[in-house]
Amino acid sequence: MSKKVTEVVTELAQPIIEQLGLELVDVEYVKEGKDWFLRVFIDSESGIDLEQCAAVSEKLSEILDEKDPIENLYFLDVSSPGAERPLKKEQDFIKAIGKQVFIKTYEPILDEKKFEGKLLAYSSEEVQLELTIKTRKKIISIPTPKIASARLAVTFF
Repeated sequence: MSKKVTEVVTELAQPIIEQLGLELVDVEYVKEGKDWFLRVFIDSESGIDLEQCAAVSEKLSEILDEKDPIENLYFLDVSSPGAERPLKKEQDFIKAIGKQVFIKTYEPILDEKKFEGKLLAYSSEEVQLELTIKTRKKIISIPTPKIASARLAVTFF
């Protein structure tokens, strides 16, 4: 197969999910133990309920059975991304401005590879985070291409 499973599933799932007025957040294809899992994360402005997950799962199952793009046996799981939603697309970062985020980088920046703070700004070149270190606030810039992963961060006060 020339395309990765996640790319093929994204192409198949996107129109189904948009037709239902929902947003495709992420697609994962992972092996856990001896089993493979195809996880499709969906969301909407008002959140996601079980009926919406079931509707996407049913329609996506039909097209996956028809197209049969995955060689292995797998379990399909359609769900909400949860409170710690991943930030993948530019729009995800823009929506997260002003919120707490957790970012991992490919290489150290200021001797660190993990950062948690308030997202102040996003561009294709860099993100700006406000970190709280003990009682002091510090603003840092992280080059966007150096971000390995990013997600919303749940904080408890």
